[in-house]
Amino acid sequence: MLFRWFYRFFLVIIASGLLATLLVVFAALVTLPSLPSLETLTDYRPKIPLRIYSADGFLIGEYGEERRDFVKIGDVPQSLKQAILAAEDDRFYQHYGVDYIGVLRAIYSNFTGGGALQGASTITMQVARNFFLTKEKTLTRKFSEALLSFKIEHSLGKDKILELYINQIYLGQRSYGFSSAAQTYFGKKLASINLAEAAMLAGLPKAPSRFNPIVNPERAKTRQQYVLRRMRELGYITTAQFSQAKKTALVLHRQTKVFAMPADYMAEMVRQVVYDRYREEAYTRGIKVYTTLKKEDQEAAYRALRKGVMDYDARHGYRGPEALLKLPEDLKDHEALQDIMQDISDSGDILAAVVLSTTPKAIEAFRKNGEIIQITGEGLKTVRGFLVKDPKIGDKQIRPGSLIRVKKTEKSGWQIVQLPKIEAALIAMDPNNGAVRALVGGFDYNANKFNHATQAWRQPGSSFKPFVYSAALEKGFTPATIINDAPLYLGPEQTGGKAWEPKNYDGRFSGPIRMRTALTHSKNLASIRILQAIGPAYAQDYITRFGFDQKHHPAVLPMALGAGSVTPMQMAIGYATFANGGYHIHPYFIERIEDEHGKIIEQARFSTASQNAKQVIDPRNAFLMTSMMQDVIQRGTAARARALGRSDIAGKTGTTSNAVDAWFCGYQKDLVAVTWMGFDEPRPMGNRETGGQAALPIWIDYMATALKSIPVAKITPPKGIVSARINPETGMRDEFGTLSEYFFQEQLPPETDYSLQDAEPTEELEEWSF
Repeated sequence: MLFRWFYRFFLVIIASGLLATLLVVFAALVTLPSLPSLETLTDYRPKIPLRIYSADGFLIGEYGEERRDFVKIGDVPQSLKQAILAAEDDRFYQHYGVDYIGVLRAIYSNFTGGGALQGASTITMQVARNFFLTKEKTLTRKFSEALLSFKIEHSLGKDKILELYINQIYLGQRSYGFSSAAQTYFGKKLASINLAEAAMLAGLPKAPSRFNPIVNPERAKTRQQYVLRRMRELGYITTAQFSQAKKTALVLHRQTKVFAMPADYMAEMVRQVVYDRYREEAYTRGIKVYTTLKKEDQEAAYRALRKGVMDYDARHGYRGPEALLKLPEDLKDHEALQDIMQDISDSGDILAAVVLSTTPKAIEAFRKNGEIIQITGEGLKTVRGFLVKDPKIGDKQIRPGSLIRVKKTEKSGWQIVQLPKIEAALIAMDPNNGAVRALVGGFDYNANKFNHATQAWRQPGSSFKPFVYSAALEKGFTPATIINDAPLYLGPEQTGGKAWEPKNYDGRFSGPIRMRTALTHSKNLASIRILQAIGPAYAQDYITRFGFDQKHHPAVLPMALGAGSVTPMQMAIGYATFANGGYHIHPYFIERIEDEHGKIIEQARFSTASQNAKQVIDPRNAFLMTSMMQDVIQRGTAARARALGRSDIAGKTGTTSNAVDAWFCGYQKDLVAVTWMGFDEPRPMGNRETGGQAALPIWIDYMATALKSIPVAKITPPKGIVSARINPETGMRDEFGTLSEYFFQEQLPPETDYSLQDAEPTEELEEWSF
């Protein structure tokens, strides 16, 4: 009887097993045809972001939803491969896609616990899930995952599967793949990570947010040590290596974006160009764009602009704290302090801090990184009047809760500064081919994404005068031509608007002066008379040779003083014509575009001066203008630039009415740079804030670095230029003259006739005066 019962039970078990097997086979037969093709794996094309580089190969920008950097399996450190296997699938190279013991354990857990499946996912199964399936934890999805894993193992080798896993898995902080994660968390290339860092990274796939070392350092450390223990148990590392790795301090790189230099405005310009050509694919194809920027030039431009703006801001005094924050009751609660500052960003080296306490001699403040700083002595110099109650400052007193800005001093102390309200721009390019070498479109891209270097239409003021003077040279003027710098009244019909009585900046008049002197000292009245003589319509047409649009420069006399509208980029293009001997060049900032394999898909095409660029002005004209603008630096409104100790630089300051805009445009034969400063909502910058005071120092600081390794060039007159001694008071040739001047060979002024010294002025002499 008992035997018969066992026999029946055995038959039931066998029948159940056969039935289960048949059901599994049937399910497999039904499911297999619906499984996705493995083409995605065999032709793996990860979503690699658009990356933008400088001309010398430094990363300056990255755009894409997924931060990813593909790495071949042969380039993955052995320690990382072992750490991954120890953490995720130590039998990876033994099984065929599914770890049967693990699967049975998970199924049992699911049936008995009534909850989610536990464990059992091999690396192959994770690849199947990440590429083809959802992350829902159901038996159906798990079954499909297992079948897909068999299919993957049958089609691909183990190393290829591991390579796919290493590059596809999400590891937090928008990082996909271990190579990207190494850069994100440690600021390192994958090949440079140590054992402790490898174990930390290998612990992330299980739960990237839970074990994120930046967000949850304690949990991440616990997970890392688990991985190290598994590596030791499996014989991947020795006990000594285990102990050493446990002791190794992890230095986390807390920035989510790591770029070699501050070039956000240029990166955005490139992004727009690439997006216009490739649309959404621009962010997933792994396109690499190499710009014309040079790292040293770009860094120098950024530093110079920031310093110039901060110097301007310091000249106009402290305005008070940015805001008043509500401090937590416990000032030792750093997490609470960080919470109230979470939406406040630093600006480069200008850091945000909240005041904890104040005395007339010291301020204690808390920074976002958890550091408590003390500000004393010289660091309080600009804000002493804000440390005590004073009706003059109203509610701007610095007190506990005040949001302030601080900056490290050269002596490692702290000083209080403030975010400036004024903006600035700098653009530098090679005048011989138009390659942009540096571009800074504003003080802080994150605070103001408007690119002032290319988008800001502003009045150029006196920096526009060289184009009018160049037109005058074509009309027969010479640097020695005498122009009357005297009062002038212009009616509405001459200005295109209201009646106008222009003045020089200093309010004084110099009387009859040479054209060279008029430009050197930026004489407004003389410049207007020059434009009167050649005709505004002629000048309006002439300036198009430099790339300016007539519609932005009405043919009226205020054009002589730069009353039209330009961008800094346009001014750089215009001055490049003087620097390169008279050729019009077109600016470009993309050198080449490569696909994900490094194949060039687009290459820059550009024109070069003296080769294929269009000659737009006589090289003799360009030489004379350069000669006159050299005097602007050596003895005129830009004399401060003599500090560079160079004789081969030329340029012109520019200040608009009421000092709304300040400019300096200058060049050496191989580099032209333009600097501008002003408020976004145009308003006066303040007393004495001229181009020479506000914009020129930025240009000087930039050029000091950009030209430091370039020898001083010798500027030789082109064919058709002659020199002659002149009388500085009449501008006429004079063998006894005290000055030497350059002229077009066919435009030499008449000689001084000493026999007429006591006679009335002749018509011939009057011809050379304006």
